[in-house]
Amino acid sequence: MFTVKVFAQQIPTPQWRPAYHFTPPTGWTNDPNGLIFLDGKYNLYYQHNPFENKWGHMSWGHATSTDLLHWTNLPVAIPEIVTNDTLTYIYSGSAVLDKNNTSGFGKNGKAPIVAIFTADQPKQKKESQYIAYSNDGGISYTQYTGNPVIDLNKKDFRDPNVFWHEPTKQWIMTVAMVDEHMVRIYGSKNLKEWTKLSDFGPAGYTKSGWECPSLLPLTVDGDAANTKWVLFVSCWGEHSPMMQYYVGDFDGTTFKNSNDAGSLFKVDYGDSFYAAIAWRDAPGNRKVLLGWLVNGRKETYPWKGQMSIPHDLSLKTTNEGIRLVQAPSAVVNRAISKEVKALSFGSHVLDGTMSLKGSRVFGKSMWIDVDFQLNDAKKVGFILAQERGTTKKVVVGYDAVKQELFIDCTTAETANKDAVNLIQTAPLKPVNRAVRLQILLDRSSLEVFGNGGEKVISTMIYPGENATDNTIFSEGKSQVKSLKIWDLSSR
Repeated sequence: MFTVKVFAQQIPTPQWRPAYHFTPPTGWTNDPNGLIFLDGKYNLYYQHNPFENKWGHMSWGHATSTDLLHWTNLPVAIPEIVTNDTLTYIYSGSAVLDKNNTSGFGKNGKAPIVAIFTADQPKQKKESQYIAYSNDGGISYTQYTGNPVIDLNKKDFRDPNVFWHEPTKQWIMTVAMVDEHMVRIYGSKNLKEWTKLSDFGPAGYTKSGWECPSLLPLTVDGDAANTKWVLFVSCWGEHSPMMQYYVGDFDGTTFKNSNDAGSLFKVDYGDSFYAAIAWRDAPGNRKVLLGWLVNGRKETYPWKGQMSIPHDLSLKTTNEGIRLVQAPSAVVNRAISKEVKALSFGSHVLDGTMSLKGSRVFGKSMWIDVDFQLNDAKKVGFILAQERGTTKKVVVGYDAVKQELFIDCTTAETANKDAVNLIQTAPLKPVNRAVRLQILLDRSSLEVFGNGGEKVISTMIYPGENATDNTIFSEGKSQVKSLKIWDLSSR
C-alpha cells in the first residue's frame, strides 16, 4: 500500500516566484519533458510531484502557451502508476506527433501524440522505456499494454528523446547509459519495436553519470545548406549540475563527433541549468531549448523549481571551431515587449556608477539589453538587487582584463551556495572592443547572455524584501551605446 503525502504547513514565498519564467502553481518540478508544438501552442510537460514541493511521486505535469510567456496550467497528463506490489514513477522523456500513425494508436484518421519516457521502479531497482499515447491533443494518455518497449534490466538507463529522421524513414531515440557515460541510439519504424543502432561515448566530462541526451540538427552561420548535429548531455559536475554538448554528424545510425573525445564544451557556465531539451518543431523551423533551473538550498512554497528562459539555438563558426549560440528566445522578448514598454537610454559615456532609481527601475524582475563600447574600462556591468543600507548585492558584468563574463554573489548568497559557486565566469572575447549583455533577473533567477548568446551563465539568487536598488557601472571610461530595460516587477 502506497500512501500519498500532502503539503506540510510552510511559509509562502511569493517574493521568489518568477514573473516571466514558468513555474507550477504548486508542487515540485524538475526536468522539462515532451516539448512539442501543436496547433499554435507550445506544450510543456515536466517532472512533477503534484502532492508537495519536494521530489517524489514523479508524474508529468502539463502546461501550454502561445507565446512562451503566458501559460495555461492543465491537469497532470501522465500520473505515477500504483499497483499492489509495484510503484512506477514517470521519469523524463519526449513526445512526438505520429503524423502517419506508424504506431497504430490513432483514431478516426487523427494522428496520435506518443509519449516516450523512462519508467522507474524503485522497489525493483529498474529503469526501462515505456510509451503512452493520447487521442485528445495531449491532455491525457493511455499506457501501452506492451510496455516496456526497451528493457535492459538496468538500474540506471533513462531519459529517451525521440524524433523522426526523414532520410532513413525511421524514429530515432537517444537514451542515457548512465554509468557507462554513453548515449545509446535506437531506431524504430513504429515507436513500439526498437533496434539498437549504435553507441556514443565516453567523451567529454565523465566524472558523473550521463542523463537527458538529445540530438538536434542546427544550421551553421544561418546557412540552411550547412547543417551539423548537436548532441546534448546533462551530468552533475563536482560542485553543481552542468550540461555539455558535442558537434558532429549523424547519418541515421551513428553520431560522429567532430572534435576530440577529450574536448569539453559547456552549454551553460552557471550552477543551475540542467536537463534541457528542445522544441524541435517550433514555427520557422526554430529549435528552442528549455532547461530546469535548480533551486539549490533555498526552500520555496507552495512550489519548488522553475524553468529557464527558452533559448533560440544556432551554430556559429569561430576561431576555435563551430560552437553553440543560445539567444534568449525572440518569442518571449516579443511577448514581453507587447506587454511592457522598454525604458530606453541614449548613447552616453560612463565612468563610475549611475543609479537606475531615477529611471523608475526599482524592481526585482527585469530584462536588460545593453551594448558597451569598452574603451578604457576594466569592468562594466550592473549592481543588482542591492538591499538598501547594506552591502548585500549581486554584481553582473564583463571583465575586460580577463575577457570574462561574470556573476558575483560573494556578498549576497553565501548561505545558499558553495564557496566555489559564489563567483561564476565564462570566457568571452569582445568584438571590436565591444560587448553585448542580456541580463534576465526574475526575482529568484538570474541568466546572463554574452554577445548574443555565445556564452551563458544561469544561477539562482534569493534577494531580501528591500533588495530593489539597481546600478549600472564602469570601472574606467566606457560608452553605453544602447540600453533597454523592461521592468517586469508588476507582472
